[in-house]
Amino acid sequence: MTNFGGKVTPHHPPHKLFSLTTEIEIKLVSKCQRNPAEGPTYFTDSSGKTGRAITVWFENNEWHHEEQKVQGSAQIVELAAVVFAFQHCHRALNLVTDSNYVAGVVTRIENSWLKEVTNPTLFYYLKMLKMLLDECTTPYYVLHIRSHTDLPGFIVEGNRRADRLTAPVVATPQPNQLEQARLSHAFYHQSARSLRKQFSLSWSEACTIVQICPDCQPFATHPHTGVNPSGTSALQLWQSDVTHIPEFGRQKYVHISIDTFSHMVWASAETGEKARNVTHHWRGAFAALGVPKQIKTDNGPAYNSKVIETFLNTWGIKHKTGIPHSPQGQAVVERCHLTLKMLLEKQKGGMKGESPQARLYKAIYVLNFLTIGEGNETVAVTRHILSHSKILLNPIGVHQLKVWVKSPQTLLWEGSHPLITWGRGYACVSTDHGPWWIPARLVRPVLNHPAVTEAESRGSQQHIDVQEPAALRRGVADSEGAAPGGPAADLTG
Repeated sequence: MTNFGGKVTPHHPPHKLFSLTTEIEIKLVSKCQRNPAEGPTYFTDSSGKTGRAITVWFENNEWHHEEQKVQGSAQIVELAAVVFAFQHCHRALNLVTDSNYVAGVVTRIENSWLKEVTNPTLFYYLKMLKMLLDECTTPYYVLHIRSHTDLPGFIVEGNRRADRLTAPVVATPQPNQLEQARLSHAFYHQSARSLRKQFSLSWSEACTIVQICPDCQPFATHPHTGVNPSGTSALQLWQSDVTHIPEFGRQKYVHISIDTFSHMVWASAETGEKARNVTHHWRGAFAALGVPKQIKTDNGPAYNSKVIETFLNTWGIKHKTGIPHSPQGQAVVERCHLTLKMLLEKQKGGMKGESPQARLYKAIYVLNFLTIGEGNETVAVTRHILSHSKILLNPIGVHQLKVWVKSPQTLLWEGSHPLITWGRGYACVSTDHGPWWIPARLVRPVLNHPAVTEAESRGSQQHIDVQEPAALRRGVADSEGAAPGGPAADLTG
């Protein structure tokens, strides 16, 4: 047929045997089901550090477990626990594991080709698992579950038992610490940062408790985007405002005051926004937090009334109002509105039938005594009490630190000024006219003059015209023989 130019087509003989070849379809049927099987449930867990492969199952109305010692990673150790489960059970079974790797291997290995791997221990357990699944005649079901969850039910209980058995013996003296944290969060709904500090938990444990809480899941954490000029000690500057919570009914007008230094909060449910409601709220705040030197509010009619002016004068408090229609000037208390409303919503399930003020009292307790804010290591009440002795304000001699400040108006470096406090993106320095709040990018420590340092970093050899204060210029002229680190050394480098 070398030179044949026609078309070649195959023709099977007209026999029934050959006619069936076009209809035969080979399909591999897996014994791994998508729905739970009618049989016992086996829970597996492992620990690569301790080498414990744990298999737990429930049979004859009691829990049983099997422990093996295996050398290898956590995945290899858990594979050993799975192999034991299939060796032990000769009927349909359900396998529950918290390892995504192991769950994927068990569901895919049955109809797959297995090639040799470099790790002999891993290859041994993979080969054993494939042999057991190939010889298995009953169906099985594999379920992957997230570890360290606090949901109710048989599945979570079995996984929790397996997880406890993998823990080292030295960890057993604190069996109730995590449970105490769960109970505390279920009642107060404090943040993960506060749980970690209060119960000495790891970050993952504290975050897991908050993430699995059904009351906290709908609320996302909002990052801090800026800062308001705040007090440098407790009771120096408050911010006050009114927010509305419609579910409180007639007492939906919630008046809030917050200390801008310690962030201690006081809130009261009132029946209106008039001056008499404001004074009633402030009297309660004074009794709880103390009397401040200054209160900042918006330009609402109640705050600008003659009654408020007389009330504050009687108590010896200065009153300051912000820019009209600019809530950014009240950013601290505006942020407190959001935090308080979110906390009230989280605590709503356990406060049914309580009065609005009772719900506020519980939320205030959490904010003042159980909440550690961003950038802080203590709760608000601790900062509020200790600020008078300046333990928190001056922990390492902050007032001895001198800084240069670049004026936003003149673009010239001024100083040196004592640094009062600083935070993420901001700083407060002491000047002849009082505290000066300024962005942190405009502040430099007095190691060398900032203008000279910037020029040296650019490799410039030009003369830099530096506008130092007159006192410092006199100090340079009078200190030719100044010791290293003195004014002359600081300004000339």
